Amino acid sequence: MTQRVELATVMARLAVDEVVTEYAVAVDDGDWGAYRQLFTPDGRADYRSAGGIEGDAGQIAGWLSRTMTLFPMRQHLIVNRRVRFGLLEQDTGDTARVQADYVNPMRLAGHGGGSAEPDFVCGGRYDFELLRTGDGWRLRAVVVHEKWRRAPQRRAEPAVT
Repeated sequence: MTQRVELATVMARLAVDEVVTEYAVAVDDGDWGAYRQLFTPDGRADYRSAGGIEGDAGQIAGWLSRTMTLFPMRQHLIVNRRVRFGLLEQDTGDTARVQADYVNPMRLAGHGGGSAEPDFVCGGRYDFELLRTGDGWRLRAVVVHEKWRRAPQRRAEPAVT
């Protein structure tokens, strides 16, 4: 491999990593315009394993904007990113797949009496499919594979005597 090819691969990897980071920041900040801009025109996302929906980026952004009001504090931590580049029309590096684990602590609205400690935490793996476009790397597909969650325990109502 030549140094030029190696540098191009490193630059592509950094650009793909930036899209994954921007995805997490857009969701955490509730910036649904930025979220939609991360996708190709035909981009889709699938949140069904986490109790959500599957649809195009606009549908998902609308659903997230309503759902995330339940969680005013949220912070996606996306780690262990595995990036693989693919071929499109015989040119290397036009597509990318990223598998990345996530932990997502969130605070439910109205919980905790002022505490900042999260009371809802989930984790799993993302599958991101990206396409290099004239405007840079964009998400073509996002699939969430939730593996676990810890939700607040319901407190037993006191017995009335």
